Amino acid sequence: MNYQEELDKIIKKNQENKFIPTLLLHSCCAPCSSYVLEYLSNYFKISILYYNPNIYPEEEYIKRREELERLIKEMPLANPVQLIECNYDNDKFNELAKGLEQEKEGGARCHLCYRLRLEEAAKVAKKLDFDYFTTTLSISPYKNAKVLNEIGSDLGKKYNVGYLYADFKKRNGYKRSIELSKIYNLYRQNYCGCIYSKRNDIEE
Repeated sequence: MNYQEELDKIIKKNQENKFIPTLLLHSCCAPCSSYVLEYLSNYFKISILYYNPNIYPEEEYIKRREELERLIKEMPLANPVQLIECNYDNDKFNELAKGLEQEKEGGARCHLCYRLRLEEAAKVAKKLDFDYFTTTLSISPYKNAKVLNEIGSDLGKKYNVGYLYADFKKRNGYKRSIELSKIYNLYRQNYCGCIYSKRNDIEE
């Protein structure tokens, strides 16, 4: 499946119907959100869900949240964006990662982490009656868009809420996120988020 083409179809259909749907956008950080917000705010009424129990330590979690809040305030967007924050619960991620501590980045541990965060997004989207939910994670060249979209699609069906297919690294999305990070002087972390990615120092 070409996820960008699927997204294009949804945008085109909504434009033809003169409909601006609501979107719950799971976000991991400000740099990854920058291009996605610039792009999607033209077509959706966006609320950002900051749910990332994987991030370690808590100071890092707070720093990323604060940068995201600053970006939302400073970035001119076609439609207003609000931030929804969930409780920080690193123990929940650590429990999930038991037995997978030595997995390479992008492996089984990461896939479970994707599901953990996307499932929370699906639950919140259903509870608050959003038209769609999706995540910024696919903008990273280190994240598997196929796995993310398969998980998102499954959860959309499970919770009966629309999942927005996307691969935000397409059309130079990742490159644009780097440009926007420089424009807004955003903090760019040098690891994905969890303690295991920190040891590998893989920049997002």
